[in-house]
Amino acid sequence: MKIAVWDTYVKRNNGIVMHFDILVPDFIKDRSIVFKFGEDYLSNKSFKVETIASDKCILCHIEQGTPEIIDDIKIKGYSIIEIENCQE
Repeated sequence: MKIAVWDTYVKRNNGIVMHFDILVPDFIKDRSIVFKFGEDYLSNKSFKVETIASDKCILCHIEQGTPEIIDDIKIKGYSIIEIENCQE
């Protein structure tokens, strides 16, 4: 499965910026769907964050998904790679 990688930055309520990738099937082109997946991921965090802004969530590249990412996408429609400041 080809995966679209959306590079995403969101500010936490303490001012620290989170950096994570939202991974979706490459045929999903609608930004609002990608943002919804990102908001779903953020809703499970124990801290407050700003909403995802269009200039802070951009399509970065397309790659082949790993079996783990593909399984995650089959279950919930997307996968997340936490890169920076995503944990408490």
